[in-house]
Amino acid sequence: MKHTLYIVVPCYNEEEVLEVTAKALKEKIEHLIKHNKISSNSKICFVDDGSKDRTWQIITKLHNSNSLFSGIKLSRNRGHQNALLCGLMTVKGYADMVISMDADLQDDINAVDEMIEKYLEGYHVVYGVRSARTTDTLFKRFTAEGFYKLMSFFGAEVVFNHADYRLMSKRALDELESFKEVNLFLRGIVPMVGFPSCNVYYERKERFAGESKYPLKRMLSFAFEGITSLSVKPIKLIMSLGGSIFIVSIIMLLYSLIQHFNGNTVSGWTSLIVSIWALGGLQLMAIGIIGQYIGKVYLETKERPRFIVEQFLDEKEGNTQ
Repeated sequence: MKHTLYIVVPCYNEEEVLEVTAKALKEKIEHLIKHNKISSNSKICFVDDGSKDRTWQIITKLHNSNSLFSGIKLSRNRGHQNALLCGLMTVKGYADMVISMDADLQDDINAVDEMIEKYLEGYHVVYGVRSARTTDTLFKRFTAEGFYKLMSFFGAEVVFNHADYRLMSKRALDELESFKEVNLFLRGIVPMVGFPSCNVYYERKERFAGESKYPLKRMLSFAFEGITSLSVKPIKLIMSLGGSIFIVSIIMLLYSLIQHFNGNTVSGWTSLIVSIWALGGLQLMAIGIIGQYIGKVYLETKERPRFIVEQFLDEKEGNTQ
């Protein structure tokens, strides 16, 4: 029995790369079908995350020209993680396995073959993991690897050097659907699903057109989002730091009393100002971190939809929905 594969590709302002990406993925799917690796019902699904350029027009054109392509248009920009989840949840009813990847073709599509082999061996989740970062600058390599180490330190279970290039079985996707949180960080949520998993290693290529969607500022924001969505360790660290500062303050109080009774006069201006600024900054930081958690709880209680599909192009759905 041949298994049906869907490849889900989130897109945001990808008009520069989309047609080249579509051609490469089409050749890969047709090759797999020809060699009886997957079913002829397999498809490529592009998810337009509220793009402001011609991304959706290109997706529509691809769908009209070849039934191998399907498309999902979100009602507005919801961010990469929500767009990816939308694609996974929309197509899981049609597929036995779903592979997610970015639209820039930096992920080696030849790793798809090995992912499918691992799926046929019984793995429900297959992670695409970078074998090296030779194409990155020293700064990019340092910050990217620091990102994964920081996530691990703060208790977020992630696969090192893995982004969102992965294969998931239908059963794994059905279980993923039961995770209802609004604050999404799929790199940390997918490992929570469990089931047998493994890694497939590949070398990541340079982006051939367009701009990276993850500059340093966004990567830091993404890391903070993941940490606060998956772990309460930052709050525990604040508590530990507060306890340590309290112990230091007791020691300083005893030291000051000893100095006073010994008749040593210390002006103390510098240490006082430094202490005020240090404690003030620590308090503001602590309030900010706790506020982030409270804000996330606030958003979760609203139970707003994580995405809204405006249009779904797929021949199984009568061409449009």
